[in-house]
Amino acid sequence: MALRVLVLGAAAGGGFPQWNSNNEASRRARAGDPAARPCTQSSLAVSADGRNWVLLNASPDLRQQINDNPQLHPKEGVRHSPIVSVVLTNGDVDHVSGLLTLRESHPLAVYGTGRVLSVLDGNSIFNVLNPAFVDRRRITLDQAFEPAAKDGRPSGVVIEPFSVPGKVALYLEDAGAGANFGTVEEDTIGLGLAERGGTAYCYYIPGCAAIPPGLGERLEGAPLVMFDGTLWRDDEMVVQQAGVKTGRRMGHLSMAGSEGTIAAFAALGIGRKVFLHINNTNPVLLADSPERAEAEAAGWEIGYDGMEIVL
Repeated sequence: MALRVLVLGAAAGGGFPQWNSNNEASRRARAGDPAARPCTQSSLAVSADGRNWVLLNASPDLRQQINDNPQLHPKEGVRHSPIVSVVLTNGDVDHVSGLLTLRESHPLAVYGTGRVLSVLDGNSIFNVLNPAFVDRRRITLDQAFEPAAKDGRPSGVVIEPFSVPGKVALYLEDAGAGANFGTVEEDTIGLGLAERGGTAYCYYIPGCAAIPPGLGERLEGAPLVMFDGTLWRDDEMVVQQAGVKTGRRMGHLSMAGSEGTIAAFAALGIGRKVFLHINNTNPVLLADSPERAEAEAAGWEIGYDGMEIVL
C-alpha cells in the first residue's frame, strides 16, 4: 500500500482562466501558451490502494476532473465509480457545488463538520443526493477517522480534521454576527492524511488565514504539505482592479511578504511544499513570472491539474 494524492483542480474559485477574466494571464491561457497552464477548481483525490478513492472537496468542475483522470473512471459493470466518499473542508461554493454532479443514485458517503453539513441540510438543492444512496456523516475536529463507502467498506485512508484560521463562506456571512462575520471553528478545516497501518502522511489545507504557532508545530517536519496559495500579495485583486477585497478579508494568507506563507514555512523543515487553490490573479500561475521563480527558489512547487504524488 501507498498513499496516493491526486490533484484534480489546482485553481481557486472560478478556475484559470476564469470565465470572465481578461487579464494577461487568462488571455495567455486561452491562447494555449504553455507557460499559462489552465487549471480547474480546487479538489484532491486520495487513495491507499489505487482502486478506491476519496475526494477532498467537490468542485464545480468535478465532471471534467473525473473525465481527465483515468484513476477515477468507471472500471466494471454498467454503473461503477472508484469514488467511495467525499470529505469537505468548508462550505465554499467551489468546494461543495460539485456534489450535484454525483446525483445519479450512486452509493456514496459525504463527510463534513456539523457546521458544513448544516449548510447542505439548509439548501434543498442538495436533496438531489438521494439519502437512500448517499450518507451524510459528521466528523469531529481532532478525531481521526477512516472514510468508508456507503456499504461500510473501509478506504484505507485515515484522516484527521483540525481547525485552521479562516472565514465563513461568502454567501453565509452575517455582518451582524460579530467578529469575522459569524465564523466558527468548524467553518474552515485542514486535513491530516495517512495510510492505515503505514507511515506515509501529509497535510491538505486549501484555505487558511494565518499560521499560529500551534499550526506551525503540527506541520513541522511533514513529508508533504499542500497549502492555500490563493494570492501572491494581500491587495492583489484590488491592485489589478479584479475585485475589492483583500486576501485577509476573504480569509486567505498571501504567499509573499514578511507575514506570508513562504516566510512562515521557511523554518518548518517540510519535505515538499505545494501551493494549491491559486486565484486567476496570482502571477505564479505563469511559469515564466518572477513570482513563480521566487516561490520555487524558496522550495515551493506550484500545483497543477493531474499532479500525482505517491508517499
